[in-house]
Amino acid sequence: MVRTEAPEDAYTAEPFVPQGGGLAALRKAAAECRGCPLHRDATQTVFGEGSKDARVMLVGEQPGDQEDRQGKPFVGPAGRLLDRALEEAGIDPSEAYVTNAVKHFKFTQAEPRKRRIHKAPNLREMTACGPWLAAELAVVEPELIVVLGATAGKALLGSSFRVTQVRGTVLEEEIHGRPERLVPTVHPSSVLRADDREAAYRGLVSDLKVAAQALG
Repeated sequence: MVRTEAPEDAYTAEPFVPQGGGLAALRKAAAECRGCPLHRDATQTVFGEGSKDARVMLVGEQPGDQEDRQGKPFVGPAGRLLDRALEEAGIDPSEAYVTNAVKHFKFTQAEPRKRRIHKAPNLREMTACGPWLAAELAVVEPELIVVLGATAGKALLGSSFRVTQVRGTVLEEEIHGRPERLVPTVHPSSVLRADDREAAYRGLVSDLKVAAQALG
C-alpha cells in the first residue's frame, strides 16, 4: 500500500486556485482550499471582500474569531476601528477591497468552549496562502496596497520587513510579478492592545492619510 500525502502537507494553495474567472470564482474555490493544515480547525475560509474596481487594497494578517464565525474579513473590533480610521483619513471604506495574507483563522484553545486565542501564522503558512493573494491582486489591480502590520508585510515583501521602519511611507516594489505601490502601517488590532490607545490610533490615521494622498 502506497501512502499518499494529504494536499495540505504540500503547503501550497496553487492547485486550488482556478485559472481565469473573477472574484466570485476565486471565493468559491477558496472555500474548498486544503493548501495547508489551518483549514482543519477553522470554521471556514475567510476570503477578501470588496469591488474588483477598488483603487485601494487593504491586506491584513489573518481572520480573527469573529471573522472566522461570520466568514467575512474585518468584521470584529479591529475592523470597526479600521473603518473609523479610514474615514478620518479620507478613504471611503466601502470603496476599498479588504483581505488577509492568510485566509484561515489560526488559534490556540486551552479546552473546548474556552476562548480561542489568535496565534500568528508562520512563514510556511503565509507562503502556502500566497497564490490566493496573487490572484486577488491580478483581478483587482489596485492603485495602492495598504499593508496592515508585520505579518502582512512579511507575506508581501519578505521576512526582513519591519513595519516600524517603513510605516507611513510609499514603497514601490514588485509583488507577485506586478509593480505595486504600498503604504505600510500597523494592524488595527495593535491599536486596541496599545497602552496609549489614542496615540496609537492617531498614528494609524496619520499613515492612512499618506495612503489617501498617494491615491490623489
